[in-house]
Amino acid sequence: MTIDKSLKVKGSGVQNRNVLTRAERVERLKAADKFKDGDSVLGLAKVRVFKLSLKKKKKVKTEEGADAKAAPAKGGAKPAAGAAAAKPAAKPAGKK
Repeated sequence: MTIDKSLKVKGSGVQNRNVLTRAERVERLKAADKFKDGDSVLGLAKVRVFKLSLKKKKKVKTEEGADAKAAPAKGGAKPAAGAAAAKPAAKPAGKK
């Protein structure tokens, strides 16, 4: 019985295989000049299978975000008075 398309997970069938088909082995051997046309496909040499490792993508800062963060640090300016007033005042220590 087959699985409905809506229930399949995308990319579930994409994995690193550790065995190549005969055609894939012949292609790689031809690229390495170890197989010539007319050679027997029986008893092929071993071919190493490389695992693909994906590197994590670095987050790219937007120019606007970088400018907004860099401006106060470069100028050494203190936060505006309105920003300090926006913070709630500390509660006095008292009875519960």
